[in-house]
Amino acid sequence: MKIVRLLLVAALLATMAPAARAADPYVINVILPLTGSGAFLGNTMLQSLKAVEGYVNRTGGIAGRPVSFVAADDQTDPKNALLLAQGLIAKGVPIIMGSTTPQACAAIAPLLMQDGPLLYCLTNAGTVVPGSYELYTQPPNDTMLNVVVRYFRERGLHRLATIFATDGGGLDTERGLAAVLALPENKDMQVVDNEHFGTSDMSVAAQMTRIKAANPNVLIAWATGTPAGTLFRNARDAGLDVPTLTSPGNLNANFFKQYAAIVPSNLYFAAGPYYADAMNDAPTRSAYATMTGALAAVGAKPDMIAVGAWDPGMLIVNALRKLGPDASAAKLRAYLTSLRGWVGVNGTYDFRTNPQHGVGINSVLVIRVDEAGSKFTPVSKVGGTPL
Repeated sequence: MKIVRLLLVAALLATMAPAARAADPYVINVILPLTGSGAFLGNTMLQSLKAVEGYVNRTGGIAGRPVSFVAADDQTDPKNALLLAQGLIAKGVPIIMGSTTPQACAAIAPLLMQDGPLLYCLTNAGTVVPGSYELYTQPPNDTMLNVVVRYFRERGLHRLATIFATDGGGLDTERGLAAVLALPENKDMQVVDNEHFGTSDMSVAAQMTRIKAANPNVLIAWATGTPAGTLFRNARDAGLDVPTLTSPGNLNANFFKQYAAIVPSNLYFAAGPYYADAMNDAPTRSAYATMTGALAAVGAKPDMIAVGAWDPGMLIVNALRKLGPDASAAKLRAYLTSLRGWVGVNGTYDFRTNPQHGVGINSVLVIRVDEAGSKFTPVSKVGGTPL
């Protein structure tokens, strides 16, 4: 009888063990700036990923296992992002999400080996290597700039003044704009003044004085967060009031709450199709409704920053649900870089046509900010044709 009891206990434990393992969370490691100058980006993205987590776990998890997005703070410092990534790679993780700046992702990218891990950067700026282990959120900067330049061109606004930060994101955007302006259809577009500044600069008064003297009818003031506030403040002080384009990284309620008093009167963004819901097809509207409900469950509302994390989080979960929780980085890369037809809040993804980003010009329109950031009005069709 004792032997029988032992056998029964062993059998019971054998049946329980897989269930216990199945209940263990599937951890997806995320590197984000939760403190420092990029904290408004990092915390908004973490909130969005936690909304993904709640939705996924309410709808079956990954092969019955709950998902858990676990974030580490890089303090808005690429050196810290690199150290955190080194620690995760040493543990053999198949996926890393983050961080939110081109500099941080560029620091991590050389660590990616022939077998990964997969790095899903939560920035849209960076050097695209088709088929690599590095993916990016949102359409790339040059695509966004192509759309807004078309919008301004077709409105007859041809005299551009630009001011770019000297960081990785600013330089990437400046190169992207140069490529767009070199297109034959933009031969009449003219940069009348091109300025630069450091993201830690407290004033750009001299640059704004030179820009005003050049008499532009469009200002591209490209920076995110506090540096963008510096640009807006000095443009106002210089009496420069022209249509102004800035980084979509500022499409966030916290940004407008902080800088509402100095937001330009004609502020424009390249934005995603969820800012013009009437333009979206039914599957995209369904994806938007799913995100909105999931964000509401964690006390948040959708914006460009939240979407920048939502779609990548859902894409990773979709891949793991298809391939299983034991999928290697190589399998995840192969699946995602060839994925076509998956519908997210940014529309229909096609990683073959839009390598490493998945979405392109058909996911970008131009919006104008009204009422100091409390209202966003679509002013173009998807692709940039003025409404």
